[in-house]
Amino acid sequence: MDVEDKIRLFVLANSIAEKELDKLEEESDCNLCRDIIREYPQKDYYLQFDSIFRKEAKEMARHYEVFYCLEKSIRSLVVQLMNEKYGNRWWDEKVPEEIKKNVELNIKREEESGFTQRSELKIDYTTFGELGSIVNTNWEAFSDLFRNERAFRKIMTNLNLLRGPIAHCCPLAADEVARLEITVKDWFRLMS
Repeated sequence: MDVEDKIRLFVLANSIAEKELDKLEEESDCNLCRDIIREYPQKDYYLQFDSIFRKEAKEMARHYEVFYCLEKSIRSLVVQLMNEKYGNRWWDEKVPEEIKKNVELNIKREEESGFTQRSELKIDYTTFGELGSIVNTNWEAFSDLFRNERAFRKIMTNLNLLRGPIAHCCPLAADEVARLEITVKDWFRLMS
């Protein structure tokens, strides 16, 4: 047997072993951490975290990803529509003073921490609830996009409540996973 045949045989044996390990993990509902080793080869500390936390994190990652995309798109939408309606001085002229003060405090805290600044846009220093307040305060800039102001407020309130466990490392109950999916659909339906 030449070297190429040995390599082919090794690859085939490895593939069979991987399939058997996948089957074993599924049947016994255990995780042998092979995926973690592949995903985080340089992060040997990751395996020191409790397997329950690693499993929760993996399940919660998909909800975080949805909320990340949603929140980023809402921030972008606010900037776009406020610019269109009020021009590039909208932040100074149309954002409530309390929100501007809170943003300045957040920026100052971040600068004093020595960490990399998260953004050059002030909108990125607002809380999710403050985003809703900016829209509510300036509804005329958003009324062509959103069909109903009351529905907007309800959906934003629900999203803000659902954001809490996602942002603060708590697993979502099955009902809340379903509620998140429905509320995100409601968000898009509100704009149709």
